[in-house]
Amino acid sequence: MYNLLTPNISSYELLDSGNYEKLERFGDFILARPEPQAVWDKSLSEEVWQRKAFAIFKKTKGRDQLSPEERGEWHNIKKMPEKWYMNYEQGKTKLKFKLSLSSFKHVGIFPEQAANWRYIEEKLTSMKSIDASLQQPKVLNLFAYTGGASLVAKANGADITHVDSVKQVISWSRENMEASSLTDIRWVIEDALKFVKREVKRGRKYNGIILDPPAYGRGPDGEKWVLEEGLNELLKNCLELLDDKHHFFILNLYSMGFSAVIAETIIKQNYTNVQNPEMGELVLQDSFQKKLPLGVFYRFSTIQ
Repeated sequence: MYNLLTPNISSYELLDSGNYEKLERFGDFILARPEPQAVWDKSLSEEVWQRKAFAIFKKTKGRDQLSPEERGEWHNIKKMPEKWYMNYEQGKTKLKFKLSLSSFKHVGIFPEQAANWRYIEEKLTSMKSIDASLQQPKVLNLFAYTGGASLVAKANGADITHVDSVKQVISWSRENMEASSLTDIRWVIEDALKFVKREVKRGRKYNGIILDPPAYGRGPDGEKWVLEEGLNELLKNCLELLDDKHHFFILNLYSMGFSAVIAETIIKQNYTNVQNPEMGELVLQDSFQKKLPLGVFYRFSTIQ
Protein backbone atom coordinates (compact mmCIF):
# COMPACT_ATOMS: atom_id res chain seq x y z
CA MET A 1 0.00 0.00 0.00
CA TYR A 2 1.37 3.40 -0.88
CA ASN A 3 0.59 7.03 -1.57
CA LEU A 4 0.09 7.66 -5.28
CA LEU A 5 1.28 11.21 -5.85
CA THR A 6 -0.28 13.05 -8.77
CA PRO A 7 2.25 13.84 -11.52
CA ASN A 8 2.98 17.49 -12.16
CA ILE A 9 0.48 19.18 -14.47
CA SER A 10 1.60 22.57 -15.74
CA SER A 11 -1.96 23.92 -15.82
CA TYR A 12 -2.84 22.83 -12.25
CA GLU A 13 -1.31 23.60 -8.87
CA LEU A 14 -2.35 22.98 -5.27
CA LEU A 15 -0.99 26.19 -3.78
CA ASP A 16 -1.93 25.62 -0.14
CA SER A 17 -4.19 23.51 2.07
CA GLY A 18 -5.37 23.62 5.66
CA ASN A 19 -8.18 24.63 8.01
CA TYR A 20 -10.51 22.38 5.94
CA GLU A 21 -9.86 24.27 2.69
CA LYS A 22 -7.64 24.08 -0.37
CA LEU A 23 -6.31 26.83 -2.65
CA GLU A 24 -5.86 25.69 -6.24
CA ARG A 25 -4.87 27.08 -9.62
CA PHE A 26 -6.80 25.77 -12.62
CA GLY A 27 -5.26 27.28 -15.71
CA ASP A 28 -5.34 31.06 -15.23
CA PHE A 29 -7.69 31.08 -12.23
CA ILE A 30 -7.14 30.44 -8.52
CA LEU A 31 -10.01 29.07 -6.42
CA ALA A 32 -10.56 28.38 -2.72
CA ARG A 33 -12.96 25.62 -1.73
CA PRO A 34 -13.73 23.27 1.20
CA GLU A 35 -11.62 20.16 1.80
CA PRO A 36 -12.67 18.06 4.84
CA GLN A 37 -9.37 16.16 4.98
CA ALA A 38 -7.15 19.26 5.22
CA VAL A 39 -7.19 19.19 9.03
CA TRP A 40 -3.84 20.98 9.50
CA ASP A 41 -3.06 24.71 9.49
CA LYS A 42 -2.74 26.77 6.34
CA SER A 43 0.80 27.80 5.41
CA LEU A 44 -0.30 31.08 3.84
CA SER A 45 -2.20 33.74 5.75
CA GLU A 46 -5.93 34.38 5.24
CA GLU A 47 -4.98 37.72 3.73
CA VAL A 48 -2.87 36.00 1.06
CA TRP A 49 -5.65 33.51 0.32
CA GLN A 50 -8.10 36.37 -0.15
CA ARG A 51 -5.65 38.24 -2.37
CA LYS A 52 -4.86 35.25 -4.58
CA ALA A 53 -8.33 33.74 -4.99
CA PHE A 54 -10.58 34.71 -7.89
CA ALA A 55 -13.53 32.94 -6.23
CA ILE A 56 -14.27 31.27 -2.88
CA PHE A 57 -16.85 28.53 -2.32
CA LYS A 58 -19.08 28.97 0.74
CA LYS A 59 -21.34 26.19 1.99
CA THR A 60 -25.00 27.11 2.36
CA LYS A 61 -26.60 23.71 2.99
CA GLY A 62 -25.50 20.49 4.61
CA ARG A 63 -25.51 17.10 2.98
CA ASP A 64 -28.73 15.13 2.76
CA GLN A 65 -29.22 11.37 2.54
CA LEU A 66 -28.84 11.14 -1.21
CA SER A 67 -26.60 14.13 -1.88
CA PRO A 68 -23.06 13.62 -0.60
CA GLU A 69 -21.88 16.88 -2.06
CA GLU A 70 -21.56 20.09 -0.12
CA ARG A 71 -23.98 22.53 -1.69
CA GLY A 72 -23.23 26.19 -1.62
CA GLU A 73 -22.29 29.10 -3.84
CA TRP A 74 -19.21 30.72 -5.25
CA HIS A 75 -18.32 34.27 -4.23
CA ASN A 76 -16.33 35.98 -6.95
CA ILE A 77 -13.60 38.23 -5.63
CA LYS A 78 -12.18 39.01 -9.05
CA LYS A 79 -13.81 38.92 -12.45
CA MET A 80 -14.13 35.37 -13.79
CA PRO A 81 -15.65 33.90 -16.97
CA GLU A 82 -18.64 31.59 -16.73
CA LYS A 83 -16.47 28.86 -18.23
CA TRP A 84 -12.82 28.48 -19.16
CA TYR A 85 -10.52 25.80 -20.54
CA MET A 86 -7.60 23.97 -18.96
CA ASN A 87 -4.98 22.06 -20.94
CA TYR A 88 -3.71 18.67 -19.83
CA GLU A 89 -0.49 17.16 -21.20
CA GLN A 90 1.19 13.97 -19.99
CA GLY A 91 3.30 11.73 -22.19
CA LYS A 92 1.63 11.49 -25.59
CA THR A 93 -1.75 12.57 -24.22
CA LYS A 94 -2.89 16.14 -24.89
CA LEU A 95 -6.40 17.13 -23.82
CA LYS A 96 -8.51 20.17 -23.11
CA PHE A 97 -11.15 20.41 -20.36
CA LYS A 98 -13.98 22.88 -20.00
CA LEU A 99 -14.20 24.13 -16.42
CA SER A 100 -17.05 25.91 -14.67
CA LEU A 101 -18.06 26.78 -11.11
CA SER A 102 -20.81 24.43 -9.87
CA SER A 103 -23.08 24.60 -6.82
CA PHE A 104 -21.41 21.38 -5.59
CA LYS A 105 -17.94 23.05 -5.34
CA HIS A 106 -16.62 21.00 -8.29
CA VAL A 107 -15.19 22.64 -11.40
CA GLY A 108 -15.25 19.73 -13.87
CA ILE A 109 -11.96 17.96 -13.23
CA PHE A 110 -10.37 15.91 -10.42
CA PRO A 111 -6.61 16.58 -10.79
CA GLU A 112 -5.63 13.73 -8.43
CA GLN A 113 -6.92 11.33 -11.10
CA ALA A 114 -3.97 12.24 -13.34
CA ALA A 115 -2.06 9.44 -11.58
CA ASN A 116 -4.64 6.95 -12.88
CA TRP A 117 -4.73 8.61 -16.30
CA ARG A 118 -1.00 7.98 -16.68
CA TYR A 119 -1.65 4.33 -15.74
CA ILE A 120 -4.36 4.08 -18.42
CA GLU A 121 -2.02 5.47 -21.07
CA GLU A 122 0.77 3.07 -20.07
CA LYS A 123 -1.46 -0.03 -20.04
CA LEU A 124 -3.14 0.74 -23.36
CA THR A 125 0.20 1.44 -25.04
CA SER A 126 1.65 -1.82 -23.73
CA MET A 127 -1.47 -3.79 -24.60
CA LYS A 128 -1.34 -2.70 -28.23
CA SER A 129 2.39 -3.40 -28.50
CA ILE A 130 2.17 -6.99 -27.24
CA ASP A 131 -0.88 -8.01 -29.28
CA ALA A 132 -1.07 -6.83 -32.89
CA SER A 133 -4.74 -7.84 -33.08
CA LEU A 134 -5.61 -5.49 -30.21
CA GLN A 135 -5.33 -2.03 -31.75
CA GLN A 136 -8.60 -0.76 -30.25
CA PRO A 137 -8.83 -2.13 -26.70
CA LYS A 138 -12.36 -1.96 -25.31
CA VAL A 139 -12.60 0.22 -22.20
CA LEU A 140 -15.61 0.85 -19.93
CA ASN A 141 -15.75 3.97 -17.74
CA LEU A 142 -18.52 3.89 -15.10
CA PHE A 143 -19.73 6.91 -13.07
CA ALA A 144 -17.65 8.71 -15.67
CA TYR A 145 -18.48 12.34 -14.75
CA THR A 146 -16.95 14.85 -17.21
CA GLY A 147 -14.87 12.19 -18.90
CA GLY A 148 -11.22 12.64 -17.94
CA ALA A 149 -10.47 8.91 -18.02
CA SER A 150 -12.62 8.46 -21.13
CA LEU A 151 -10.65 11.12 -23.01
CA VAL A 152 -7.31 9.64 -21.96
CA ALA A 153 -8.42 6.18 -23.09
CA LYS A 154 -9.75 7.51 -26.40
CA ALA A 155 -6.61 9.56 -27.04
CA ASN A 156 -4.62 6.35 -26.62
CA GLY A 157 -6.59 4.32 -29.12
CA ALA A 158 -9.32 2.73 -27.00
CA ASP A 159 -12.87 1.92 -28.03
CA ILE A 160 -14.43 3.66 -25.02
CA THR A 161 -17.92 3.34 -23.50
CA HIS A 162 -18.70 6.20 -21.11
CA VAL A 163 -21.55 5.65 -18.63
CA ASP A 164 -23.11 8.27 -16.36
CA SER A 165 -26.65 8.77 -15.09
CA VAL A 166 -26.75 12.58 -15.52
CA LYS A 167 -27.56 13.93 -18.98
CA GLN A 168 -25.97 17.34 -18.33
CA VAL A 169 -22.70 15.67 -17.31
CA ILE A 170 -22.71 13.61 -20.52
CA SER A 171 -23.12 16.87 -22.47
CA TRP A 172 -20.17 18.35 -20.58
CA SER A 173 -18.09 15.26 -21.42
CA ARG A 174 -18.99 15.61 -25.08
CA GLU A 175 -17.79 19.24 -25.03
CA ASN A 176 -14.48 18.05 -23.56
CA MET A 177 -14.16 15.42 -26.29
CA GLU A 178 -14.74 18.00 -29.00
CA ALA A 179 -12.39 20.53 -27.38
CA SER A 180 -9.72 17.79 -27.32
CA SER A 181 -10.24 17.05 -31.06
CA LEU A 182 -11.46 13.52 -30.35
CA THR A 183 -14.48 11.64 -31.72
CA ASP A 184 -16.55 8.48 -31.39
CA ILE A 185 -16.88 7.96 -27.65
CA ARG A 186 -19.97 5.86 -26.93
CA TRP A 187 -22.20 7.78 -24.50
CA VAL A 188 -24.63 5.90 -22.25
CA ILE A 189 -27.03 7.69 -19.88
CA GLU A 190 -27.98 4.92 -17.48
CA ASP A 191 -27.71 3.55 -13.97
CA ALA A 192 -24.25 1.92 -13.78
CA LEU A 193 -25.36 -1.30 -12.09
CA LYS A 194 -28.22 -1.84 -14.56
CA PHE A 195 -25.87 -1.31 -17.49
CA VAL A 196 -23.21 -3.68 -16.17
CA LYS A 197 -25.74 -6.46 -15.44
CA ARG A 198 -27.04 -6.19 -19.01
CA GLU A 199 -23.51 -6.34 -20.43
CA VAL A 200 -22.84 -9.51 -18.41
CA LYS A 201 -25.98 -11.13 -19.89
CA ARG A 202 -24.80 -10.14 -23.36
CA GLY A 203 -21.43 -11.80 -22.76
CA ARG A 204 -19.50 -8.59 -23.38
CA LYS A 205 -15.81 -8.34 -22.45
CA TYR A 206 -13.63 -5.28 -21.84
CA ASN A 207 -9.86 -4.83 -21.76
CA GLY A 208 -10.14 -2.00 -19.26
CA ILE A 209 -12.70 -1.02 -16.62
CA ILE A 210 -12.61 2.23 -14.63
CA LEU A 211 -14.90 2.72 -11.64
CA ASP A 212 -15.47 5.97 -9.73
CA PRO A 213 -18.60 5.28 -7.64
CA PRO A 214 -19.88 8.10 -5.42
CA ALA A 215 -21.01 7.59 -1.84
CA TYR A 216 -24.61 8.33 -2.85
CA GLY A 217 -26.41 8.98 -6.12
CA ARG A 218 -29.48 8.62 -8.31
CA GLY A 219 -29.90 6.88 -11.63
CA PRO A 220 -31.79 8.53 -14.52
CA ASP A 221 -35.00 6.76 -13.45
CA GLY A 222 -34.58 7.53 -9.77
CA GLU A 223 -32.58 4.39 -8.93
CA LYS A 224 -30.96 4.79 -5.53
CA TRP A 225 -27.20 4.24 -5.21
CA VAL A 226 -25.61 3.87 -1.77
CA LEU A 227 -21.95 2.83 -1.90
CA GLU A 228 -21.86 0.45 1.05
CA GLU A 229 -25.05 -1.29 -0.16
CA GLY A 230 -24.20 -1.56 -3.85
CA LEU A 231 -20.41 -1.86 -4.16
CA ASN A 232 -20.13 -5.63 -3.67
CA GLU A 233 -22.76 -6.46 -6.31
CA LEU A 234 -21.36 -3.89 -8.74
CA LEU A 235 -17.82 -5.25 -8.45
CA LYS A 236 -18.96 -8.86 -8.90
CA ASN A 237 -20.61 -7.95 -12.19
CA CYS A 238 -17.76 -5.71 -13.40
CA LEU A 239 -15.18 -8.43 -12.81
CA GLU A 240 -17.18 -10.78 -15.03
CA LEU A 241 -16.72 -8.32 -17.87
CA LEU A 242 -12.90 -8.39 -17.86
CA ASP A 243 -11.20 -9.94 -20.87
CA ASP A 244 -9.33 -13.07 -19.73
CA LYS A 245 -6.14 -12.38 -21.67
CA HIS A 246 -5.46 -8.62 -21.60
CA HIS A 247 -6.99 -6.23 -19.07
CA PHE A 248 -6.59 -3.51 -16.48
CA PHE A 249 -9.00 -2.54 -13.70
CA ILE A 250 -9.14 0.69 -11.67
CA LEU A 251 -11.38 1.33 -8.66
CA ASN A 252 -11.48 4.70 -6.87
CA LEU A 253 -13.32 5.24 -3.59
CA TYR A 254 -13.90 8.72 -2.19
CA SER A 255 -16.06 7.89 0.82
CA MET A 256 -14.06 8.56 4.00
CA GLY A 257 -15.43 5.34 5.52
CA PHE A 258 -13.86 3.09 2.86
CA SER A 259 -10.27 1.88 2.67
CA ALA A 260 -8.22 0.28 -0.08
CA VAL A 261 -8.21 -2.91 2.01
CA ILE A 262 -11.99 -3.15 1.63
CA ALA A 263 -11.63 -2.86 -2.14
CA GLU A 264 -8.86 -5.47 -2.16
CA THR A 265 -10.91 -7.94 -0.10
CA ILE A 266 -14.02 -7.69 -2.29
CA ILE A 267 -12.07 -7.98 -5.52
CA LYS A 268 -9.88 -10.89 -4.45
CA GLN A 269 -12.92 -12.79 -3.14
CA ASN A 270 -14.62 -12.50 -6.52
CA TYR A 271 -11.71 -12.65 -8.96
CA THR A 272 -8.91 -15.23 -8.95
CA ASN A 273 -6.80 -13.67 -11.72
CA VAL A 274 -5.60 -10.51 -9.95
CA GLN A 275 -2.15 -9.71 -11.36
CA ASN A 276 0.22 -6.87 -10.47
CA PRO A 277 -2.09 -5.28 -7.86
CA GLU A 278 -1.50 -1.78 -6.52
CA MET A 279 -3.43 -0.08 -3.73
CA GLY A 280 -3.24 3.00 -1.56
CA GLU A 281 -4.26 6.65 -1.42
CA LEU A 282 -4.49 9.23 -4.18
CA VAL A 283 -2.49 12.23 -2.99
CA LEU A 284 -1.95 15.84 -4.03
CA GLN A 285 1.00 17.72 -2.57
CA ASP A 286 0.76 21.46 -2.06
CA SER A 287 3.58 23.93 -2.64
CA PHE A 288 4.59 23.58 1.03
CA GLN A 289 4.99 19.77 0.66
CA LYS A 290 1.89 19.01 2.72
CA LYS A 291 0.29 15.82 1.36
CA LEU A 292 -3.47 15.88 0.94
CA PRO A 293 -5.21 12.47 0.57
CA LEU A 294 -8.15 12.55 -1.83
CA GLY A 295 -9.53 9.02 -1.93
CA VAL A 296 -8.25 5.47 -2.13
CA PHE A 297 -7.58 3.27 -5.16
CA TYR A 298 -7.13 -0.38 -6.03
CA ARG A 299 -5.95 -1.35 -9.48
CA PHE A 300 -4.46 -4.33 -11.26
CA SER A 301 -3.44 -5.38 -14.75
CA THR A 302 -2.21 -8.37 -16.72
CA ILE A 303 0.61 -6.08 -17.90
CA GLN A 304 3.55 -5.42 -15.56
